[in-house]
Amino acid sequence: MKGSSLVDRYQESPNFEMRAEGKSPQLLILHYTGMATGQAAVNWLCNPESRVSCHYLVDVDGKIVQIVDEEYRAWHAGTSSWQGEIDINSTSIGIEIQNIGHSAGCPVFPDVQMQRVAELSLDIMQRHGLSPHHVLGHSDVAPGRKIDPGEAFDWKFLAQQGIGQMISAPAEATSIASVADVQTLLNALGYGMTSTQESIDRTRIVIEAVQRRYRSLRVDGKIDGETTDIVRRLLASLPNH
Repeated sequence: MKGSSLVDRYQESPNFEMRAEGKSPQLLILHYTGMATGQAAVNWLCNPESRVSCHYLVDVDGKIVQIVDEEYRAWHAGTSSWQGEIDINSTSIGIEIQNIGHSAGCPVFPDVQMQRVAELSLDIMQRHGLSPHHVLGHSDVAPGRKIDPGEAFDWKFLAQQGIGQMISAPAEATSIASVADVQTLLNALGYGMTSTQESIDRTRIVIEAVQRRYRSLRVDGKIDGETTDIVRRLLASLPNH
């Protein structure tokens, strides 16, 4: 299979197809498996009845399994969107990271596992020309529907390696923005918001996704000064802003 030289073993899934015409990897999406063991997750991702797959899985011991060739469209993101793109599977590479997840209280991801996630992510980013802001969690592209890789995932460690972004609000947070202003900011980031009264619930769900990644100790969906400042700083950190 075409892909990373860091792979320890291969277990090919039948759950893939050609990427949509003209589409190529523009994003790297990180997930947790939500299953008891890495091998159980691999078996499920390779089961034709599951209708799911990914390109790579990183187990708790750091071993990397390749499941789908990078050339192909794996079925990892489901119904999702980012910056107007709704076929995330055709425009991304997906990494599943073994962790039982929220059902068991979000266990810590071992250091050896995070190190290998970093190595694999950098390899993918370099080969496909991806910038740090092109690395997202499943909860970023499918807020509300998905909450992985979760609050215990070490985004700060990855950001220190140049993978993804980690924005912390300053000690003195700015004033709270209006709902409409926050919706505008979130839409500019890529979350697909619209400034309408009907999208209030959607705004809360997206704010939870932002907090889960950037302020994991308090995920309440509320538009407070700290969250507003994080969103503003995230937008300012993007190219052309």
